[in-house]
Amino acid sequence: MRLLARYIKSRQRVLGAGACCFGIFVITFALFQLPMAAVLYPAALSAVMIIAFGLMDYLRVRKRYRTLERLQSMTNHMAGMLPTEMPQADDISEEAYQQLILKLCKEQERMQSDLEKRCEDMMDYYTIWAHQIKTPIASMRLHLQNEDSALSRRLMSDLFRIEQYAEMVLVFLRLDFESTDYLIREYELDPLVRSAVKRFAGEFISRKIQLQYEPICAKVITDEKWLSFVVEQVLSNSLKYTKSGGQITISLEEPKTLCIRDTGIGIAPEDLPRIFDKGYTGFNGRSDHRASGIGLYLCKRICRNLGHSITAESVLDQGTMIRIDLSQRQLELE
Repeated sequence: MRLLARYIKSRQRVLGAGACCFGIFVITFALFQLPMAAVLYPAALSAVMIIAFGLMDYLRVRKRYRTLERLQSMTNHMAGMLPTEMPQADDISEEAYQQLILKLCKEQERMQSDLEKRCEDMMDYYTIWAHQIKTPIASMRLHLQNEDSALSRRLMSDLFRIEQYAEMVLVFLRLDFESTDYLIREYELDPLVRSAVKRFAGEFISRKIQLQYEPICAKVITDEKWLSFVVEQVLSNSLKYTKSGGQITISLEEPKTLCIRDTGIGIAPEDLPRIFDKGYTGFNGRSDHRASGIGLYLCKRICRNLGHSITAESVLDQGTMIRIDLSQRQLELE
């Protein structure tokens, strides 16, 4: 009915002209004082013909409208089908419009191709860079392992941060690509968490931060590498914003929710709803120039891809609790 109303509105001029002609026709017959039957009969025939032609025109317009409506849902990759899918033009103006649309589609397809090529080149470059930067990092780590001093331990901690940032670049690049190497299996959660904690052992010791760890007896269906990245990012944030002498607690809430709590500076209430947004650092991040607003965003995206969920609770100046729900959705084993 809405399409019919729009059709009638679009044909207002034609219907108005037809009504005027019909009026002239009736008035002319009346002026010559012809019998009423001689007026009504041709008028009825004319009305039937107008309705018939109007109905045929409406059905034709509706068919074209349905075709164009379907074309609107086409993706960019299907734009090349437009020449064969578009309805035949009725007049030269419509034909000109179709030519303009086809030209714009070809230009968009060319720009899309150029953009994809540039994105692919950028990903290749940063992927190579991230792998190449690991070589001098490994070399520096070997040199520092031969020394045991406060300076070497501090440099090892800084080196570990650099390694994390390089890994974050790779994760950021791979996250939206179909080639992302997810390997969904059932894993013991305890060794995965212990491995992540072990990487931060030096920082725990040097900053005298107490670790309260409860053994985790649970199996989860996930991807070990990507979940390890999430756990390490959460631990990294906890350590970053917990003062020396503080405490970090890792435990499991039933049925399978991994909880990481710290006694750090906490998060302001107005910042809490947005800490998983891309690039959002909040008040604490603005005061700490090392914050990028990317780590928790990546954690959120990875958890969503793995079928998990991640949430945060915090009290300013008292600490933060991060919960990673690993039981939210069953994933297919590989």
